Amino acid sequence: MKLIEAVIKPFKLDEVRTALTEIGVQGLTVSEARGFGRQKGQTEIYRGAEYEISFLPKIRIEVAVADDVADQTIKAIRNAAATGQIGDGKIFVFDMEKAVRIRTGETDNDAL
Repeated sequence: MKLIEAVIKPFKLDEVRTALTEIGVQGLTVSEARGFGRQKGQTEIYRGAEYEISFLPKIRIEVAVADDVADQTIKAIRNAAATGQIGDGKIFVFDMEKAVRIRTGETDNDAL
């Protein structure tokens, strides 16, 4: 099993969710986040004053999948989240040791 974590631009969330649903991913967790990478923030103008925003709004998606669909999941996220511009985000993949569904007690792939 793999835990896939993606940090994407907020306006791409619906496209990513749709892409994951189409490949059969049944659940995901979404969190609001703030951060920066190579773009180092951005400059905004408010009431004539220029100021720098160091941490840009992002969305963090976490999804647990079976090993055999991990590559397909990564590809779906990447294709749906890409704009071709700096700041599109990152995808991180972690090995997951165990999963347990609280309601039924199902474990591992059955719990996903």
